[in-house]
Amino acid sequence: MAFLDNSGDIILDAVLTDTGRARLARGDGTFKITKFAFGDDEVDYANYENDNYVDGAHPSGSAYYDLEILQTPVLEAFTNNTSTLKSKLLSIPRTNLLYLPVLKVQRVAGGDGTGWNSTTEAFHVLVDQDTNLNYVKGTTANFGIIDGRSGTPKVGGRGIQVHQGLDTTEISNEFQIDADLYETQYIIEMDNRLGGIVDGNGNAATLSFVDDDNIATYFLSAGTDSNFVLNRETIPTDEGTGDTTRYPVQGPRGSRLLFSIVSSIEIRTSNYLFTKLGTLISQGEDLAGMSTPFNGNTEAHYYIDTHIRVTGATTGYRLDIPVRFIKEQ
Repeated sequence: MAFLDNSGDIILDAVLTDTGRARLARGDGTFKITKFAFGDDEVDYANYENDNYVDGAHPSGSAYYDLEILQTPVLEAFTNNTSTLKSKLLSIPRTNLLYLPVLKVQRVAGGDGTGWNSTTEAFHVLVDQDTNLNYVKGTTANFGIIDGRSGTPKVGGRGIQVHQGLDTTEISNEFQIDADLYETQYIIEMDNRLGGIVDGNGNAATLSFVDDDNIATYFLSAGTDSNFVLNRETIPTDEGTGDTTRYPVQGPRGSRLLFSIVSSIEIRTSNYLFTKLGTLISQGEDLAGMSTPFNGNTEAHYYIDTHIRVTGATTGYRLDIPVRFIKEQ
């Protein structure tokens, strides 16, 4: 990995992904580039040197305000999809938008969504039978805990819920979001070694492909995956516009994505990935906010922290959801 010198001429450094090279190698004429993406991960827009800049405006005038940004070194192209293009740029031809649509995860239990664990701000997956047997219900901190054998939440709801829409109080949530900003398809990516995606009733989502980095990709559409992609939820009249817990998107709402997680057979039956990727919490230690649900933590536990990435196919907005896989030693 290296940086490209961006101080002079504009440089275009493009490479094919592993999948792209495999398709090109077929040699049957079917390889055609129809879509591409740009990102701005390296750019710090705080370096725009206008009157609001920390050291004042650039002394040479407005033509130089963005010079530091334009000359920012950029990484050379590489193919690892887990490390590149974390912040994709998107194009919307309209010029009358004051707010762009976002994705926000439901943090507390309510409706169909479980809400995440309030202590670790993550969803916890108990991967096997022994870990689930040691779980004790009874406190509100237990929300966000999922039985990894079936994908069933241990307390309330049917899974992880992501809301889409305009997150502003300047526009009433009683308005319908514009059709070109309404998400009808979602892309979910996660580490295939750790688990898979299911709907709120435990039915497996159709896996699109697994790449060379063991990242599984699921494409879910409102037309064919109605158990996952839900319509806009009408807000109850007594909730008001200030409900930022059950309804994290405060303005006009779009679609919703509801899913859950099952643990893989590999991590249910083996500790290998936990010893390679995870952390061991010894007997009697606090499992990062999880000691109460686990009988005073009488047994040692492993955990692996990861995230599940959700991307809206229409807007390109991306959300990383923290997930912790937990297993009794």
